[in-house]
Amino acid sequence: MKLAVLGGGGVRSPFLAKSIVANCSKIGLTEVIFMDNNAKKLAIYGKIAQLVAKKMDPTLKFSTTTDAVEAVTDADFVITTLRVGEDKARTYDERVALDLGVLGQETTGAGGFAMAMRSIPVLLDYCKLIDQHAKKNVQIFNFTNPSGLVTQALRSQGYNNVYGVCDAPSGFKIQLLELLKVEDNELSMQCFGLNHLSWFRKFILNGKDITKDLMSNERLYSETEMHIFDPELVRLSGGDMMLNEYLYFFYYRERAVESILKSKQTRGESIQDINRKMTADLENLDIEADLEKAFDIFTTYYLERENSYMAAESGEGRACPKSVPTLQEYIEAPDEGGYAGVALRFIDAVNTGKNIEMVLSVPNNGAIEGLEDEDVVEISCKIDKNGAYPVKIGKVPDFQMNLIKTVKFYEKMAAKAIIEKNRDAAVIALTAHPLVNSYNLATKLVDKYLEVHAAYTGDWK
Repeated sequence: MKLAVLGGGGVRSPFLAKSIVANCSKIGLTEVIFMDNNAKKLAIYGKIAQLVAKKMDPTLKFSTTTDAVEAVTDADFVITTLRVGEDKARTYDERVALDLGVLGQETTGAGGFAMAMRSIPVLLDYCKLIDQHAKKNVQIFNFTNPSGLVTQALRSQGYNNVYGVCDAPSGFKIQLLELLKVEDNELSMQCFGLNHLSWFRKFILNGKDITKDLMSNERLYSETEMHIFDPELVRLSGGDMMLNEYLYFFYYRERAVESILKSKQTRGESIQDINRKMTADLENLDIEADLEKAFDIFTTYYLERENSYMAAESGEGRACPKSVPTLQEYIEAPDEGGYAGVALRFIDAVNTGKNIEMVLSVPNNGAIEGLEDEDVVEISCKIDKNGAYPVKIGKVPDFQMNLIKTVKFYEKMAAKAIIEKNRDAAVIALTAHPLVNSYNLATKLVDKYLEVHAAYTGDWK
């Protein structure tokens, strides 16, 4: 079977390659191809990914290309991980919003809308190519942010083989496993909501409900991402569920904006600087001849990125490893999966018929009361050889449901706006969004984004 990655020249490509190769024999992959239209980045990050893959499994056919048709031809599975406009566009997204006093984070609110403006048209073109050239039953895993909104848009155009993937829920579960010192198959939990707007509940350890004990564990609020939330907010949220870290932007929006404005750089500007330095250090290196040195440069810069995560927004960085592993140490270390692991577990279940549970962005289909069947939600799903089925959640408390329904209205209106190039729909979408919540601001945001991103968006009506 063949797996194609669109956006294979991205900075995370070496990690994506490791996850794929670590699982390829188990899921029956024989060919992997990384495609990117940025030849320079593909020659650096795609090359590192290819060489890491070769060291791990020389028998796997692993190639890179700038030709999208070549990449998707006869593909059984496609991963889309695009950043249309690259880092420079992200900095515009953030600054346009911040200049108006609005949060510009790249997935939520105004920043996410701008990213979707650029990404959705490109992904729709890729979906057409995939329809024409890939295998008949091809499955598409969308990692492109904002994943939920993008998946909603693609599904609305009839691409029912698209699944939204995010590693935030699985990453949070890993934190809980480390906190409890247990294995993955011993702990289960339910996730419900929207992408980057979800909650976790019903924590079952070896058949026993440990929700109450876990919620009262003081280490939960110091050793996991729950440390960014006030205990009173957790209590007001029902006291029996945990919060996706991206809810920070909704519940602490003025704190996040204030913290970013006090920082020397936005997150996007920081990432742009780190990536620029990393690329400069790597582009004059013979990566094939000195992979170990290239990998050391890459991981040093990448750790700098990860350790600064959420720092500008919350004033605190993420607790990440401080030491840089050697290439061999990296290859020998257990694969943590990340967002690639989510897609690969899905592939494994569909191919083998294993019954597993995982979090995906899929149509609601009655799982959450009060939402439409076609509304794409981020939710725990049962996976088997026939596909993904959302777990029945039922009625959600009003406090959470109010926010879910408001943001889902925004997502559907935003998808309509971008697909139809409809300015009015875009203004309605951002006026309704809780991180904008102003007609005056929405009109300014839409018009400015259409101006700065005209090369990607074209003419809107």
